[in-house]
Amino acid sequence: MKKLLASLFIVTSVITMSACSSDNSASKESSNSSTKETTDVSSGASEQAYTDPKEMKDSYDLVIVGAGGAGMTAAIEAKDAGLNPVILEKMPVAGGNTSKSSSGMNASETKFQKADGITDSNDAFYEETLKGGGGTNDKEMLRYFVDHSADAIDWLDTNGITLDNLTITGGMSEKRTHRPSDGSAIGGYLVEGLLKNVHEREIPIFVNTDVTDIKKNDGTVNEVTVQVQGEKPKEITGKAIVVTTGGFGASKELIEEYRPDLKGYVTTNQEGSTGDGIKMIEKLGGQAVDMDKIQIHPTVQQDKGVLIGEVVRGEGAILVNNDGERFVNEMDTRDKVSAAITALPDKSAYLIFDQGVRDRAKAIDFYDEKGYVTAGDSIEELAKAINVPEETLATTVNTWNSEVADKNDTQFNRTTAMDNDLSKPKYYAIKIAPGIHYTMGGVKINTNTEVLNADNEPIKGLYAAGEVTGGLHGDNRIGGNSVAEIIIFGRQAGQQAAKFVSEN
Repeated sequence: MKKLLASLFIVTSVITMSACSSDNSASKESSNSSTKETTDVSSGASEQAYTDPKEMKDSYDLVIVGAGGAGMTAAIEAKDAGLNPVILEKMPVAGGNTSKSSSGMNASETKFQKADGITDSNDAFYEETLKGGGGTNDKEMLRYFVDHSADAIDWLDTNGITLDNLTITGGMSEKRTHRPSDGSAIGGYLVEGLLKNVHEREIPIFVNTDVTDIKKNDGTVNEVTVQVQGEKPKEITGKAIVVTTGGFGASKELIEEYRPDLKGYVTTNQEGSTGDGIKMIEKLGGQAVDMDKIQIHPTVQQDKGVLIGEVVRGEGAILVNNDGERFVNEMDTRDKVSAAITALPDKSAYLIFDQGVRDRAKAIDFYDEKGYVTAGDSIEELAKAINVPEETLATTVNTWNSEVADKNDTQFNRTTAMDNDLSKPKYYAIKIAPGIHYTMGGVKINTNTEVLNADNEPIKGLYAAGEVTGGLHGDNRIGGNSVAEIIIFGRQAGQQAAKFVSEN
């Protein structure tokens, strides 16, 4: 229950947060170390301790820009390698887009899959991700990604973040999407767990601290300019810099520059996802790739831009049009499902599911709490409530249930997420349409997470991980791969930056 409450609290689109100082020994000794402020933010962690700005030093072993999942993971690895890192976050709370993650974390050949009797392989994960990305993925990065996915699950488990409940997302053939034990949304649980590890290691984490420039001195990237809220700009040096600032899904300017056809789409991104890290790295000569590859997620609640997680379909939901008919393989890749919805006359659709799906996908409780879910004691009652033909919707659901029993979708050839039919009252619907969700483009890195210049050479002292980078996902990201990316490459960034610092 604790995990569920944390997840529901964190995913909220507008949350009133209280931020206070870090609970490290230095802050405990100072009566001035505790600050508290209430701020409206688009996403973030629950009430957490952050380091008082007065404790900010001029120099650290490693400066990490961005306190999302990748940044906190990098900091933990760097600290465990013997460094004294610092995390700088421009928003009032840590978490970034990680806080809004819903479905889970993909990984293959894991101990939790084996315990559930699931036979999976890194090769299958590789091939399905490559297919989902249209074959344009950076193959070297993808190979590293899948081969280190099980290790990432183990690392999280070792650090008290257990993802042993399995589901499936579109484009995958096996249940390799790992989520919290109670089936709740992964974002809140993951951020809460990473922050706990950051605090236990007494890693300073400063919020309301905007990095406005990254600098190179004597051939090495080793300095940042920060603007702390209410203070004058300050220079902080580090022996290396790790950039984990996320993508640009909340930047109308960049979206319109690279994809003018997406102007006016709602976004699921938290307001801090404005591409700052990409811009600063480009100024240093870093190479940006795939900037026009922007993912549209098919199931977004339009009023608030809230993502309705793929886990809902992964646990058995179907999509119907305003006539109450299915029109697509719901478990196809996100680009194809989005295109099918956009092709409908009203460019919107309904997710239809039963109590069984709701019981298995705990994030639905949050959607209901926010008023996005319509319910009915019968399919006919639900149809009337959402104004679709009662007889048609009943026929659609009955046909689907028969095809689940036969494990044969004769209409759209769906082959996954067919373990359970839709026969357990109550019945539910959520109205959805596509929205901007993820930016596949970003700065180019190698498997050591070193940022590359236009000649594909590493920029000395500069590392990056997470959505700020590009190339891994190709034309389309598979659901569950972004969380895997931030942990796998966040770990690598922390380890490789620590190695660089120790050798220089």
